[in-house]
Amino acid sequence: MSEAMCTASLGQNIKVLSGFAFPSEGFNQLVGLPLIRIRDLASSDTEVRFKGRYDPTYLIKKGDVLIGMDGDFEVHRWTGEIALLNQRVCKVEAATRELDQRFLYWYLKPRVAEIHRRTPQTTVRHLSASDLYLIPMPPISADEQAAVSQVLDTLDTAIHETEAIIAKLKAVKQGLLHDLLTRGIAANGELRPPQAEAPHLYKESPLGWIPKEWEVESVTKVCSDVVDCPHSTPNYQDQGVLVARTMHIKDGIFLETLASRVSERQYQDRIARLEPQAGDVIFTREAPVGEAFVIPLGMRICLGQRVMLLRPKNGRLVAQYLLAQIYSGAVKDRIATLTSGTTNPHLNVSEAKEFEIPLPPFAEQQEIAKRLNEHESRLQSEISEQKKHLLLKSGLMDDLLTGRVRVTPLLAEAALEQGSA
Repeated sequence: MSEAMCTASLGQNIKVLSGFAFPSEGFNQLVGLPLIRIRDLASSDTEVRFKGRYDPTYLIKKGDVLIGMDGDFEVHRWTGEIALLNQRVCKVEAATRELDQRFLYWYLKPRVAEIHRRTPQTTVRHLSASDLYLIPMPPISADEQAAVSQVLDTLDTAIHETEAIIAKLKAVKQGLLHDLLTRGIAANGELRPPQAEAPHLYKESPLGWIPKEWEVESVTKVCSDVVDCPHSTPNYQDQGVLVARTMHIKDGIFLETLASRVSERQYQDRIARLEPQAGDVIFTREAPVGEAFVIPLGMRICLGQRVMLLRPKNGRLVAQYLLAQIYSGAVKDRIATLTSGTTNPHLNVSEAKEFEIPLPPFAEQQEIAKRLNEHESRLQSEISEQKKHLLLKSGLMDDLLTGRVRVTPLLAEAALEQGSA
C-alpha cells in the first residue's frame, strides 16, 4: 500500500447521491415504487410508496449502501426490493478500482459512527456529503478489501441465521408454554387434545377449563414459605455474597455477572428469617412486578429490596412449573389484574400467598418442567452462540478494517486447517 493511499481521503474514490424530495401528493401505501425514508433503513421495508414520474438515478437496488443523513447516522445495506431514494438519505458507492464496493459498507460503519459521536447535538444532527469525502482511504489494497468483506459477510450471515433461529425458538416457546399450562401431558406422554376437541378430559374450575386430573391451589398451600425481603438497603461491594435485586432478574434468569454483592456479615443479617436455597423461587414484587428465577444448585444469595421468596413444598410443587405460571399462566394473569391502572405497580406478601394456580400431579409437573427446560437450554445455547458471533465480529472489524491484522494470512491459515481436517 502506497504512502499516498494511506494518507488520502475517500474523496474522488466514492460517489455520494443524496435523495430526492419526491412530492408528497404521490405518496400512498398501495401502488408505485417503495420510497426509502430514514425510518425504513434498518428493516429494508418501506411504509410508503410513490406513484409518479421519477429520475432513474434515484432507483435503489439490493446491496446498495445507504446512510441516514439526519439524527442518528447509520450505514445500512439495502436488502429490499427496487425502490426510490427519498431526501435525507444518501447512497454511497465506490467510484474507482481502489475501493471494493462490498468492503465500503463495512469500512464506513465505524467511521460514520465516529462522525456521529463528534457531531454536536443542537437540534438534529446532520451528515453532509463532505463529511464522507473526508474519511481516510482504507490502508489495504482492493484485493485485500474484497477478502475482508468476504470474511465479514460470512460472519454476518451466520449472525442473521442465528437471530432467525432465536426468534423462531422464542415463538415456539410461547406456544409450548400455553399448551403445557392449559393441556398438560397425558399418561401416554403426549399433549392432551384441546378442550374443544375432547371435553370429557377437562373440568371447569375458578381458573377456567383444566384437565380432570388437575386441581386449583393457592400458593400458600403449595409453598412452605412465602417471605418478603428485609426492608433495609445493604452496603453493596465488589466481592462477597450475591444479592437478588430487581434490576438483575429478567425473563426467568438471574444476571449473575452484573449482580451486586454484600459482605458475609450482611448476608447473615439478611437471612435471619429464611436462608435462600436451591429450588427456591425469587420473585420481584415491585419495579418491576413479576420477574422471577429459580435458585440453582451451589448459589449463595440473599434477598435485595422489593423481592420475595417462594419455597415450593417438596412433592407438591415443582419450582420450574411455578416459574412458568409466573410468566405465562394464572399468576401472570392475576398480577395483571392487581396492578392494572396503578401508577406504582406493586404486590405484597399477602397477595402473593393468595395466587391460585392450576396444579397437575407432581410427576406431570416434573415432565412439564423437563420439556420447558429442554427448550430453554436450546434457546440459551443459540443466544450464547449469537453473543460469540457478535464479539468475534466486533474484534475482526476493529482488526481487519484498520489493517492491524492482515486477512490474507488468516485465510491461508484457515485453508491449511481445512486441508488437515
